[in-house]
Amino acid sequence: MTTQEIVSKLWNLCNVLRDDGITYHQYVTELTYILFLKMAKETGAEIQIPEDYRWDKLTAKSGVELKKFYKELLTYLGENCTGRVREIYQGSATNIDEPKNLEKIIITIDGLDWFSAREEGLGNLYEGLLEKNANEKKSGAGQYFTPRVLIDVMVHMMKPQPGERCNDPACGTFGFMIAASQYVRDNTDGFFELDADTAKFEREEAFTGCELVHDTHRLALMNAMLHDIDGEIILGDTLSNVGKSMKGYDLVLTNSPFGTKKGGERATRDDFTFPTSNKQLNFLQHIYRSLKADGKARAAVVLPDNVLFQDGDGERIRCDLMDKCNLHTILRLPTGIFYAQGVKTNVLFFTRGKTDKGNTREVWFYDLRTNMPSFGKTNPLAKSHFVGFEAAYIAEDRGAVTDERWSRFTREEIEAKGNSLDLGLIRDDSLVDYNELPDPIKSAEECIANLEEAMDLLQSVVKEMKSLETEAE
Repeated sequence: MTTQEIVSKLWNLCNVLRDDGITYHQYVTELTYILFLKMAKETGAEIQIPEDYRWDKLTAKSGVELKKFYKELLTYLGENCTGRVREIYQGSATNIDEPKNLEKIIITIDGLDWFSAREEGLGNLYEGLLEKNANEKKSGAGQYFTPRVLIDVMVHMMKPQPGERCNDPACGTFGFMIAASQYVRDNTDGFFELDADTAKFEREEAFTGCELVHDTHRLALMNAMLHDIDGEIILGDTLSNVGKSMKGYDLVLTNSPFGTKKGGERATRDDFTFPTSNKQLNFLQHIYRSLKADGKARAAVVLPDNVLFQDGDGERIRCDLMDKCNLHTILRLPTGIFYAQGVKTNVLFFTRGKTDKGNTREVWFYDLRTNMPSFGKTNPLAKSHFVGFEAAYIAEDRGAVTDERWSRFTREEIEAKGNSLDLGLIRDDSLVDYNELPDPIKSAEECIANLEEAMDLLQSVVKEMKSLETEAE
């Protein structure tokens, strides 16, 4: 049985829980509680769990006794354990009321082909569940799930290195950091090429994040654990004073939350130069301020279009970004790749300078939006769609790239446009170019001339016919 088949089987169990009024997101959270116990048994990690609350104890019970024991287990593990176990189960509670439903889920999980799952990677299995949840519009989870292909492109452009501190200040289910860790593993033979201290650093300190939503934070912890990452994942709000300690990073990768704070409130951080109610502008401030000022620390950030053109604080933040960092590339993303279909997004790539002034001299844009197919569930974004962008991005001489989607604007040109970065879009072939429409006056004159010519011809024909009639008489 493949990982995909296991994911489908687990996902279909959600139908069992409909009578209990369980949402898709609650179901994935509920699965996390149960899967953790089973996966701990399968990987030999049950030492973290008290003997009385391990998988075999759970499968030995049924009916009302099972439901009662399961509730007791959740409470005990969340209050009396330590480390990741406590973090995952803290504040946990079950939404399953019918004991038979709980029993069916446990029996199904116990009967899966766990040998195949281990071979393909338990982390991949869990990632598959999270992706399934994100693609299900009814779950609402797509708001924090970035398409895997986009994550991989951003990671490969940023090239995380051993020994670097990487962070995602709005980490969702921790997808960016898992991809960054995997990139380092792939390029160091699974850390085996590293010395013991660096390998330990990679597992325990290199990849960190922060997540505001408790249930999503729980999913991130589970995801990290299954990918052998023990870095700190804070449960909190990056835009509160919790975020002030998140700094000194070599690399930031993130898809920051869109929208404004409820009631138009400003961020509660007291160290922002330009506090605003716009979440993504505040996240952008946090991100470039959290990078080391060493000329090498860098970031790749997904942001909506309004960040590129909003005036007032928006313009001031963009200018501050271009002063403190070299904002060298902006990728204009296609529409329809996120849960909110109408949202237009971009990836900003920038490197923190050693000084706070004059770091951006030019910005290169790649338009992956205009004249592109409509993306969605039936036509997902693929790696092949980024081939042109990747080639332009890594080119030694960017000016020699002939791709029409690739364009450059100097800092002076950007300033002349009011410091707007809403630039770099090519001609849209689906729109009418009114400059190429015929001149209506000239066209009318030509029509009249053609009509007069036709009338003259008609009169000539009539005269000829009358002449023939006279001769015939």
